[in-house]
Amino acid sequence: MSPPRSATRCSTRSGAEMEEYVIKDGKKLRLGYTTGSCAAAAAKAAAWMLLTGHEKRTIDLLTPKGVALTLDVLEITRTSDTVSCAIRKDSGDDPDVTHDTLVFAAVQRTETPGVTIDGGAGVGRVTKRGLDQPVGAAAINSVPRRMIRENVEEVMRLCDYRGGLAVMISVPEGEALAKKTFNPRLGIVGGISILGTTGIVEPMSEQALVDTIHVELRQRRANGADYVLLTPGNYGADFIRASIGLDPRTAVLTSNFIGDALEHCRALGFRGALLVGHIGKLVKLAGGMWNTHSKCGDCRMELIAAHAASLGLPPARVEEVLDCATCDDALRILKEEQLYDAVLARLAERIEFHLAHKCGEMAAGAIVFSKEYGLLCRTSRAQELLGTIMEG
Repeated sequence: MSPPRSATRCSTRSGAEMEEYVIKDGKKLRLGYTTGSCAAAAAKAAAWMLLTGHEKRTIDLLTPKGVALTLDVLEITRTSDTVSCAIRKDSGDDPDVTHDTLVFAAVQRTETPGVTIDGGAGVGRVTKRGLDQPVGAAAINSVPRRMIRENVEEVMRLCDYRGGLAVMISVPEGEALAKKTFNPRLGIVGGISILGTTGIVEPMSEQALVDTIHVELRQRRANGADYVLLTPGNYGADFIRASIGLDPRTAVLTSNFIGDALEHCRALGFRGALLVGHIGKLVKLAGGMWNTHSKCGDCRMELIAAHAASLGLPPARVEEVLDCATCDDALRILKEEQLYDAVLARLAERIEFHLAHKCGEMAAGAIVFSKEYGLLCRTSRAQELLGTIMEG
């Protein structure tokens, strides 16, 4: 993957498109910006207009990725103590349901110093534990909240304003759009989530990712490796460093393409492969699901619930598991019912069954963990494979 085409500043106007690109899979793909960037830019513009009394038709925003945006400010409404405006979402060449949606921010003076942030119409509300925000909070994730706060505070400093400001983020189309997302299943009701960790939407070519995995595996094999450590992403890399004591660079990152990675390992002649991953990804392997992206399906709770039910979990509690938003929440129920170890052992058996079918003569194993409970389970050959990899 090549870096963005130009410097880190990018202008986008109403009716125009963001003009930053990456090259992936031989294609020139345009970057976009997240709902979090839209919310922060709208809040910054509204705060500026409220505190200065001057209308602002464009606003500058520095994203966490370091890309500086200049965005058109739309739908401006001003009263004596409140200003509302919107930024239009641009998803680039990786369009999702929120592409071209207006994200609004209304900013109002308050007597209490500081900045408060909440969600209004079309922004989801969290109803289940285990998500980025607590139950009852607006589904505005941590990084967008920080972006909103920091940009509004910047305006307050520039205007030497020492009072308080209340920021309300809304998305008029959000409730309808949310029905096309996983939000209802996750326990986020009434609208979309305001998301983004970098502030920028970077299009992903699946074939390019798979090819990258293949290249890295081929290099490892060419350098004499007989055994390889695989992990889907950052959670696995963190666990490998903190709990196993290996440099995370020891592992090949597979993203959601676990099946493709294992097939490449087998074709390249590796003698063994060990997967280390969060239960949210690896539990899907217990159902024979080899691409773990949510767009391909989400059988996490169904798998946990099925094995728990077969081991005697009461029907009412099975329903609770099926209604969980996260695996950690489901594990909490299993602990309460003294089925935690038994269900995890069953899941490990099924993961091992499907690994054997996928990998044939190549030895394969898995280590499964969660951020809340740590090491959960491992397949029968996992420890042996880990020892071999560590010795190598």
